[in-house]
Amino acid sequence: MGSAKNRASADRQARIEEMRRAERARERRGRIIAIVASTAVVAGLVGFGSYLFIKEQDKQKAEDAKVQADAKAREKAAKRPIADEQTWDAKKLGRDHVAKPVSYPMTPPVGGDHDQAWMNCNGDVYKEPIPDKHAVHSLEHGAVWVTYNEKAAPADVKKLAKEVSETPYTLMSPHHEQEGTITLSAWGKQVSVDSADDPRVETFLAKYVLGEQTPEKGAACTGGVTQ
Repeated sequence: MGSAKNRASADRQARIEEMRRAERARERRGRIIAIVASTAVVAGLVGFGSYLFIKEQDKQKAEDAKVQADAKAREKAAKRPIADEQTWDAKKLGRDHVAKPVSYPMTPPVGGDHDQAWMNCNGDVYKEPIPDKHAVHSLEHGAVWVTYNEKAAPADVKKLAKEVSETPYTLMSPHHEQEGTITLSAWGKQVSVDSADDPRVETFLAKYVLGEQTPEKGAACTGGVTQ
């Protein structure tokens, strides 16, 4: 009887030990699976992170290349002469800040005495005419002012507006008194064209946005007035 009980107890102990070994084996397999899975996830994240990093680098390189190409194109365009361009002696253009109305000898004006407040000219496109006295102050800061009258085609106005909005130190507005369909003005410089596709538009912008004619190069084109 005692012997039978001892064998039964030994059998139970053996089964318990076998169950414990099986449990430990399952735990080891679980840990191994978890480690393998974690390693795969980390490797995947590292790989994905590397992919994003390389992609961002390629994007930055492409953007840098475009900036350099645009700069070279502007530099090349700035060297081209501009047919029918008008020039005024910058030294003879007044630069005083005045509160009274100013009569300018050219339309639109390319310089002269002006209001102490400038028009915002950080690619600003105005749908209505703006005061000459504020726009002239913007020219003094190095801006190019693009104006047009009722003869300008809507498609040209739209194209010019896009060009201006993407170019710091420019501004655009209608100017009903001007003779030319489209006129570009800088301090002491001006040219009129009939179409936004005229190559002189690009050349004028390349040459005179913060160009050598600027009396106060780099002065602000923000923080001024908007009407």
